[in-house]
Amino acid sequence: MLEVKTTESAPGIPAEGLSIAEAARRTGVSAHTLRYYERVGLVVTTVGRTAGGRRRYHRLDLEWIKVCTKLRATGMPIRTIRRYADLVSAGRGNEQERLDLLESHRAEVRARLAEVRRNLELIDHKIDVYRGRLAAGDADRLWAPTPDPGPAPE
Repeated sequence: MLEVKTTESAPGIPAEGLSIAEAARRTGVSAHTLRYYERVGLVVTTVGRTAGGRRRYHRLDLEWIKVCTKLRATGMPIRTIRRYADLVSAGRGNEQERLDLLESHRAEVRARLAEVRRNLELIDHKIDVYRGRLAAGDADRLWAPTPDPGPAPE
């Protein structure tokens, strides 16, 4: 893991860092998720600890956690985020591999967005049909499933 030692703190972040509860609040994820991200190797810095062993989060930790949550929100698998984190932690020299990973994920996200747009078009069409029928006063002509009566009598 990349260890970043700094005494600078971001505005609103004390030099000693933030508790896990405060880091969770600021990143929008639970304390459990923060611990999980650290445990599975998603965090690229070594999260600081107090003398009593309590985690202390700094600006870089929070920024990276936000990157991870955005990647997860776009459907990137944990194993892929871990690979990306490993590349970042390794430092210079693998930028092309990082770029390839991100471009591949972007293509997947764009494909899912296109599918969602097509699905949205169907929903928009159905809404237009319902509005039109309701405005015309003949909404009772909208399709409604009826139970299958079974085979016709002979």
